[in-house]
Amino acid sequence: MRIARETMAWRRIIITLAVLLPLIGILAYGFVRDPRYINSPLIGRPATPFAVTLFDGKKLTLDDLKGKAVFLNFWASWCPPCRAEARDLEAAWQTFKDGDVVFLGIDIQDTDEDARAYLKEFNITYPNGRDLSGKVAVDYGVWGIPETFFIDPQGRITYKHVGSLGSALITTKLDEARRGIVSAKEGKGSYQSVR
Repeated sequence: MRIARETMAWRRIIITLAVLLPLIGILAYGFVRDPRYINSPLIGRPATPFAVTLFDGKKLTLDDLKGKAVFLNFWASWCPPCRAEARDLEAAWQTFKDGDVVFLGIDIQDTDEDARAYLKEFNITYPNGRDLSGKVAVDYGVWGIPETFFIDPQGRITYKHVGSLGSALITTKLDEARRGIVSAKEGKGSYQSVR
């Protein structure tokens, strides 16, 4: 009888370990893996419709932008990489603003006062609005900022970039978006302070 109980106890231990060890392994792998390496399932798919109220009080929807390539950038005033790329984004907008391209900035997790001060500090002239509810950011799977989506004239996401962008990459990806070329995978920036 005693041997049977010991055998049952060992079976329970082995079964428990057989279940728990793989789960612990998966969790450990998840904790050490950088979430930027999880590619977005949105690339190549239609962009999720949205409506945003701009800082000038106008409303803008994704449908309003059909027929143009869209540069959609999620940012916040307190975000150092957002601040690092701000001048490059405005310079790119000045280059493309008279063409078939629209830039749109969406401020998240920020105060109205701080967001407006940021726009003034960097003299940003392209349309910007706030995602007060966070719905737009959630719909686009934004997990950090800055994050930028390039959308073709038909409304399909052609590229996603996590982190700050440079002028050359903006030009290349906007050209691809205008032509409807979908990137194989998303890009990742590296933050470098401008101060």
